[in-house]
Amino acid sequence: MSKIKAVIFDMDGVLIEAKDWHYEALNKALQLFGMEISRYDHLVTYDGLPTKKKLEMLTSERGLPKGLHTFINDMKQQYTMEIVYAQCKPTFYHEYALSRLKSEGYNMAVCSNSIRNTIEVMMQKASLEQYLDFYVSNQDVKNGKPDPEMYIKAIERMGLNPKECMILEDNENGIKAARASGANVMIVNTVEDVNYENIKKHIALFEGEI
Repeated sequence: MSKIKAVIFDMDGVLIEAKDWHYEALNKALQLFGMEISRYDHLVTYDGLPTKKKLEMLTSERGLPKGLHTFINDMKQQYTMEIVYAQCKPTFYHEYALSRLKSEGYNMAVCSNSIRNTIEVMMQKASLEQYLDFYVSNQDVKNGKPDPEMYIKAIERMGLNPKECMILEDNENGIKAARASGANVMIVNTVEDVNYENIKKHIALFEGEI
């Protein structure tokens, strides 16, 4: 069993309870053109995908004009930022977990299908940026999750073997990407699962100590 040297986090649904924010922001942008995504479709079909991919799917499945993609994407990012500035705040158990892991010498990064600016702002607002070594966004890769590219890139950047890394993921597309990278995967049901004790328990499990 390899010793875990790095913890890599997805962002939405793992470090930030932002799934509804993305849902609300995208729908607000789509509603400008008389279209919206149901909550069921959001959770079952679109969860964890980049906005660009969601718009491509809406074009092929529901006839959303391709020429509107850039404008809708821009409006969605703007609406997301408005929500982030209003609602994104530090959470004690996340700050405690990441500060303890940092002091214990773990490498840490965020890999998210969000754009870089969204990651940077959310991590600043959540007071987590000081504990993280770097971010990988959907702008840093050719293929977002469920492709493992961003996780492979993060692991290579750390100079580690996949088995020396543990990835925290919460949705089907992210879990697929994490598993395909070859790393150990801790599956998260809610952001509350991302606490120091739970993370350390999973690390011990993957290191064969439990």
